[in-house]
Amino acid sequence: MFQQTTILKTTIFNSELSATINHKGAELISLKKINSNKEYIWDGNPIYWGKQSPILFPIVGTLKNNSYTYKEKTYELSRHGFARDMNFDLISHNENKVIFSLPSSRLKKERYPFEFELRIIYTIQNSELIVSYHVINKGIDVLPFSIGGHPAFALSKKFETYSLQFETDEILTSYQLKYDLLSEKTKEIHLVKNRLPLTYSLFENDALIFKKLKSKQIQILETGIPILNFTFKDFPNFGIWTKINAPFICLEPWVGYSDVLNTTGNILEKEGIQILESNSSKEFKYSIEIL
Repeated sequence: MFQQTTILKTTIFNSELSATINHKGAELISLKKINSNKEYIWDGNPIYWGKQSPILFPIVGTLKNNSYTYKEKTYELSRHGFARDMNFDLISHNENKVIFSLPSSRLKKERYPFEFELRIIYTIQNSELIVSYHVINKGIDVLPFSIGGHPAFALSKKFETYSLQFETDEILTSYQLKYDLLSEKTKEIHLVKNRLPLTYSLFENDALIFKKLKSKQIQILETGIPILNFTFKDFPNFGIWTKINAPFICLEPWVGYSDVLNTTGNILEKEGIQILESNSSKEFKYSIEIL
């Protein structure tokens, strides 16, 4: 017998914006300007990429052999972790704010043997959507984790008519991937008056991956005119990505990144990992301001 699966969604709004979040993965699937009804989030067409704004937790990127060790035991964990594929609980909702929760009790210990709660909070203020990741260690051991965002922004015009305006004029150092892991090979990208014109050739070898950026805000420009501000002060690492010929650009604030080629595999020694002490928490925020 055919069984239809109900897709749970929650929408928040004010007089300027509306945002819709899928309960699966607590994933942002729509961000619209009220007066124009213009959609800013990619529609998730699987011809190019079936996701829209997945949450990366408890790892960002890929582990070597898709596994890690902790206390001499090996655990398997697929690319970008499990949070994006799990149903979150809706624990609070009003007109312009919603809070989702993922408790570790919903997870098999064979994948991640730690006690935690991950809260995702979406808040609309004026013309800005604030996205907050709240990681809580509820266990007696330390909690090793990485976390990141992966929002894909819809580009309605020709890809080359868009550019990214960085907050500071800097030479970008992008780390190249090898076997989906971070190699020591880097590529320098020079901005032109703080600006990076978008071309598909930038992404021929997958994402642009930055361990550090001076800039903590990036604007998307359409034919030279800013259409949104993306601010990510709490995130030391960053990725920029698209699929060749796809009409979207992903701006990805990260705390952590893929394993390096010579990793030991020990999760506590992983480059870029966060170590959260017992009964403590940490919050990371980024925001999307529609201009």
